[in-house]
Amino acid sequence: MKLLGIGSRIEHSDFGLGVVTNVTSKHYWVTFIKDGLETIEIDSDFKVIEAVEDDVDTVSFYEVEKSLKTILQKWSDVTEISPIADKWKKGTLILRPENSNLSEKEIPIDTFFHKIVMVRDRIRVMEQKINSSKTLDDQAKIDLQQYITRIYGSLTTFNVLFKLKSDYFIGDKSK
Repeated sequence: MKLLGIGSRIEHSDFGLGVVTNVTSKHYWVTFIKDGLETIEIDSDFKVIEAVEDDVDTVSFYEVEKSLKTILQKWSDVTEISPIADKWKKGTLILRPENSNLSEKEIPIDTFFHKIVMVRDRIRVMEQKINSSKTLDDQAKIDLQQYITRIYGSLTTFNVLFKLKSDYFIGDKSK
C-alpha cells in the first residue's frame, strides 16, 4: 500500500471530505470540512479523491516527532494532544446525586476528557522526573514507580474515552 502525502484529498464514510495534513507511521491526520481535525488509521476505509505524492520520509518524520515528544515531556508539562473517541464528542457527563433535593451537575464531556489527559500527562512528567533524579537512590525510584503504576491502574476506567489505544492508561501488566 502506498502512503498518501500531505495535501491529499479524501472522502471518509463517517467524516466526509478532508485533506491529509500530517502522516505518522500508523495514522493520517486529516482536516475534515465538517468535523475539523481527526486522526484515522492508515488502513481505514476511505476514498482517495486526489493523491499527492508522499514527499515526506514518514519513518524519519516519525522518529523526529517521537524525539520531540520525549524532549517536551522531559523538560515541560506540555499537554499531549489525545483525541477523544468519536462516540463521546460533544456529549455531556451528568452527575446525579442520590438525594433528590440536590441538583445534578452537567459537564461537557470534552472538558472532563481534557482534565483526564492533563492528569495523565502530569503523571508521565512526574515519572520522568523521578527516573532522571540524581538525588533518589535506585530503591526509592522503584518504590515511587510502583505507586505510579498503581495510579495508572486506578485510571484505566477512563480508557473508554480515548480514541487511540496508544493513549490508554496501563497499570500492572502482570495481573
